[in-house]
Amino acid sequence: MNQSTVLTAAEVSAVVCTMNSISGIESCLTSLRAAGVGQLVVVDANSQDGTRQVAERLADVVLTDPGIGLGMARNVGIAVTTKSLILNMGSDNVMPEGELQRMIDFKFRGRFDGVSAQTLIAGGDYLSQGLNSWRKGRFRPGKAAVIGTPTLFTGEMLRQHPYDASRRFSDDSELCERWERDFGATFAISDAYAEEIGKTSWKELVVRCRMYGISDEEVFTRGRESGWSIQRQLKSLTHPARVDFIDPITHLSPIEAAKSAPFLAAFAGMRYAFWAERAIKNR
Repeated sequence: MNQSTVLTAAEVSAVVCTMNSISGIESCLTSLRAAGVGQLVVVDANSQDGTRQVAERLADVVLTDPGIGLGMARNVGIAVTTKSLILNMGSDNVMPEGELQRMIDFKFRGRFDGVSAQTLIAGGDYLSQGLNSWRKGRFRPGKAAVIGTPTLFTGEMLRQHPYDASRRFSDDSELCERWERDFGATFAISDAYAEEIGKTSWKELVVRCRMYGISDEEVFTRGRESGWSIQRQLKSLTHPARVDFIDPITHLSPIEAAKSAPFLAAFAGMRYAFWAERAIKNR
């Protein structure tokens, strides 16, 4: 498709993977309907809290996640998409009015193969402020090597070269690195925003860090087995400290950096702890 032809939300297939997501699924799907997506696909991992019933009421297609991992779940949804663009949306994300079109415009303006939206949490507590500072410092608009949910990709490209189905959590980084290596693909963080709901507790933060830590171990182990150089291994090993502490701290105002430093240090520390736990378990 001619990259100069800017599309609208009607040419977007949205894929939402869920598992017991009752706290946010209705707001997520309703926001996508309001945004005007042309196709809404939900892949549900046998939710027991009413999530599937909400999805069946609001989505065009509801499929069952085979339970292998997020990579496979996304591929199940991607396989039935029919539109020119594919939006991967978290079940805890809400798309505000006009922001999906901002993603589309940003993608075509920069001729990118994929773009993501920034995410923000509404709230004044320390956890919400810390997460927003982390995002503000880390996910800045512009070209990026790896993008994460919500992501908007060229539909045909994603259907032909989907996620690695064996990846439980490291699906985004693996896909972006493979596309860049094999096809010269480019990615960016757009100037659009999505909201995140239902994940603003310390318990949810631990879950997030655990997911990242498992992903880190998965990426590092597979990379080393595939013949990574020492330099590439060191880059992987320092990745959490760099992206979750150093980058945010250096891109925040001095006052915000000082307030957020304990939170960012804890975030990176938990990520390394779960990485180590996973590595020990897999010995």
